[in-house]
Amino acid sequence: MPSDVDKQKSGLINKVVRHAQSKLKGAKAKKLEAFTRQYLANLPASDLDGMAGAAIFNMVQDHWDFAAKRGSRKALVRVFTPRQKPHGYHSDHTVIEVITDDMPFLVDSVTAAVNQRGLTAHLIIHPIVKAQRDKTGKMLSILNPGEADAGASVESFIHLEVSEQPKSRHAEIRRDIEKVLADVRAAVEDWRPMRERMLTVVEDLEVEPKGTNPEDCYEVREFLRWMHDNNFTFLGFRDLTVTGSGKNMWMVVDKKNSLGVLRDSDVYAISLMRQMPNDIREFLTKPSLLLISKSDGRSTVHRSVNMDVVAVKRIDGRGKVIGFRVFVGLFTSVAYNKSPRDIPLLRRRITKIIDRAGFGRSSHDGKSLTNVLETFPRDELFQASDAHLYETAMGILHLQEHQRVALFVRVDNFKRFLSCLVFVPRERYTTDLRHRLEDILVEEFEGTDSLFFTQVGDSPLARVHFLVTTEVGKIPAFDADRIEARLAEAARSWTDKVTEALVNRHGEGIGLDLMDRYAAAFGAGYRDRYTPGEVLDDIDEIERILAEGGIGMNLFKPADAAPDEVRFKIYHFAHAIPLSDVLPVFEHMGFKVLDEAGPHQTDLSGIGRGLLVIHNFGLRSKSGAAVDLAKVRANFQDAFARVWDGEIESDNFNGLVVGGGLAWREIVVLRAYSKYLRQAGIAFSQDYMAETMVNNPKLAAGLVDLFTTIFDPSTSKESARKAPVVRRRILKGMETVESADEDRIIRRFLNLVESTLRTNYYQPDANGNTKPYVSFKLNSHKIDELPLPRPLREIFVYSPRVEGVHLRFGFVARGGLRWSDRREDFRTEILGLVKAQQVKNAVIVPVGSKGGFVVKQPPASGGRDAFLEEGIACYKTLISGLLDLTDNIAGPKIVPPKSVVRLDDDDPYLVVAADKGTATFSDIANGVSEDYGHWLGDAFASGGSQGYDHKGMGITARGGWESVKRHFREMGTDIQNEDFTVVGIGDMAGDVFGNGMLLSKHIKLLGAFNHMHIFVDPNPDPAKSWVERKRLFG
Repeated sequence: MPSDVDKQKSGLINKVVRHAQSKLKGAKAKKLEAFTRQYLANLPASDLDGMAGAAIFNMVQDHWDFAAKRGSRKALVRVFTPRQKPHGYHSDHTVIEVITDDMPFLVDSVTAAVNQRGLTAHLIIHPIVKAQRDKTGKMLSILNPGEADAGASVESFIHLEVSEQPKSRHAEIRRDIEKVLADVRAAVEDWRPMRERMLTVVEDLEVEPKGTNPEDCYEVREFLRWMHDNNFTFLGFRDLTVTGSGKNMWMVVDKKNSLGVLRDSDVYAISLMRQMPNDIREFLTKPSLLLISKSDGRSTVHRSVNMDVVAVKRIDGRGKVIGFRVFVGLFTSVAYNKSPRDIPLLRRRITKIIDRAGFGRSSHDGKSLTNVLETFPRDELFQASDAHLYETAMGILHLQEHQRVALFVRVDNFKRFLSCLVFVPRERYTTDLRHRLEDILVEEFEGTDSLFFTQVGDSPLARVHFLVTTEVGKIPAFDADRIEARLAEAARSWTDKVTEALVNRHGEGIGLDLMDRYAAAFGAGYRDRYTPGEVLDDIDEIERILAEGGIGMNLFKPADAAPDEVRFKIYHFAHAIPLSDVLPVFEHMGFKVLDEAGPHQTDLSGIGRGLLVIHNFGLRSKSGAAVDLAKVRANFQDAFARVWDGEIESDNFNGLVVGGGLAWREIVVLRAYSKYLRQAGIAFSQDYMAETMVNNPKLAAGLVDLFTTIFDPSTSKESARKAPVVRRRILKGMETVESADEDRIIRRFLNLVESTLRTNYYQPDANGNTKPYVSFKLNSHKIDELPLPRPLREIFVYSPRVEGVHLRFGFVARGGLRWSDRREDFRTEILGLVKAQQVKNAVIVPVGSKGGFVVKQPPASGGRDAFLEEGIACYKTLISGLLDLTDNIAGPKIVPPKSVVRLDDDDPYLVVAADKGTATFSDIANGVSEDYGHWLGDAFASGGSQGYDHKGMGITARGGWESVKRHFREMGTDIQNEDFTVVGIGDMAGDVFGNGMLLSKHIKLLGAFNHMHIFVDPNPDPAKSWVERKRLFG
């Protein structure tokens, strides 16, 4: 019963035949049908999947037409890329087609020639047909496979497809194939004569040549008989005669008697004597009978390997070498698979080696050595000297006890190549490792070509036999031990190298423990990318963040990096960091991002943590200046971590980390001053001021130096002497500033530093850490270009979370703190309010003051409660910033704040009050005051649970309302009993407006607006609208 495969093939052939019958008629159709059935008979149908029946028919017909006429013994070869015209079908492959007399080795040889060019055969069709041709070579008919005809020729058709080749290479490929076919024909035609020559040589050796050992002569005869007994594929023969002596010694080729592939006198089995070094000439002329070696070039017949050369010396009656009878070919697979103890010549060599070793044949070592020799590369057994075989075999035997990477090298007798046996622990052997080993050997021996043969079996060691070809006679001097060490290093696994590095850095106990923890953590991509040294740094950083938390970082400079380039690694748990989150940070810090290697995911589940992602960014300084890693690394990493944690803002001021060598907190001083200048109405943007500082890094550092000189408590005693020096240096440096705008900006910063009276910059928190905010007490009258009116004093509080200001027009002043929503100009808002406060306080002792703050990072979720919670936190920061710089009173003494340099007199009076958005915050303010131990206690903030509720009691509104009532009485109107119209500014949630609009039930509120809403009521009902206002107020 036919199989499914047979059915598919039959269906394919019938489909093509039907197409042929529809296109052709008569005798031609019958001939092509017969040819088609034989052409496709042995081809799996799947090889032509996707090809239409018409295309297959045209392909077959095209090959048939090419074979239409062929002279006797002539091989037809063509190379083309099929196109619809003229071939009748289209292919993306280049086709090689052959028609020649059938003979052995054709397909193997043609395929090997194609492979030698680095091409892969995608399709091979190889029918063998019986063709009847007339005397001119014209095709008459095709016989059926079982049909006999003495006049028919058996012809081999080959259709071989390779990847498409440019037309310019087609002729080159065709010539290669024609040469191969000629060599195959020569080898096949001369096969019997070559075998006969072998028997003639054996007969000649029945008489032992002078100077030879009888046992050696016997073994050589037996070996040659063994070769003749189908253990050697004969490809060529040549008779050489030695003439001359010494340097003038050379060989004469007997061209008439050259056979097979050596018919061509330009083909040499071994180099001419005149091209050989003296030591090789001496070797050839020694009175030993047999030389076994490899040919200079690769075989073009059967297998593309260097041919085996068996040269039998001709020795005259005086014992002198007078010539060689040279056979070239290939030892058969039987010769390679048969035990060497059953092969003449080899059996004697093996016996000698075992006897020399002194091991009993049944002992463990004896059996092991026998196994080494049994599995030894057969070519090496044939070609190596007895001494080399012994040393190498014993070396391999000792490897069983100490499994390691080992190298055994043999130099070819003709100095054309090196035979390298490399042993590697089996579990480490990979194709990639083999490539690395091969590259090292080719480099060390200055090789021009290389071959390899691998043996991986049950042995714990894998063996790779490399043949490295060199220029004849030009093998460089080499140190085998050094090369072996290079191979061993190449064969060490990633785990081996990392383990050794960890032990070297941390000691054996910790190192092995770390390797055990991280052995499975890093994926293949990571292992391919990073060296052991880099892995150690990664593990150390991962261990640090496991212990301390936070984000991991490593700024480093690869050895091959340009002067202005560095790399920066980020270690982050849970997920990869979006590039949009980090690229602006790098840009702000003065770097362009060149690339990212990875990210690499690291599985830390084995140590109780989840996924850790390692990002590796290539960075280049935007200024093009060289990056001094030692100077900037700590500052850069510290600043990046602070940005990441939200402790500092990401803006262009951070470019001073790299460009100016400043630490992140020193930059905070400049950033805070720039924020104040924006509130003070400076005409320049935040970015432009930052750009100015980055463009003038020495002046930026000078400003910080001046600030430090004046306000650092540890050096303040020297400030009177040092500050003028620093100031003069800044002014001197400004002479080189070309931009008028930049000059103006730098002078404004200098003016601010010199207008600062106090700062909490050096004041630690309760835990001894730096505070997350900074506040400055300023002498407003000294600040240039400040909008009028100028307060007596003001305190500016800055952090990434909140900004605020408190303006005072006297040393004893009172006023509220507002939660502002005017982020860009809240100082302008507060300045407007404090003008009104001055009027309000005209008849009391305290003069006017006012403060306010903005929330810079309102929560994205959580609703009103979350928003209020963030507002309270920012309010507390503002209060803390004020109290940090305020003197306290303890009994009769004024107590200055700790770690604060005061450039003004005692100033202990600070009170605050409620305002818009902070009406219920008085208890909060008093709580902060109590935490600071402020002398006013809960009197610090008016109102609250222990004081008057401004909104609840309407203190301000009621007082103002009395003035309104009097004003209307003077006009003859009683607003408590008569309706009247009102237009106002405010809203019912406010303290003053809200209470005021409830103090008379005769108010007709026509309109009002606040910062968010506009209210209009053209015809209000006083009673109903009062009820609604009451509801809104509550």
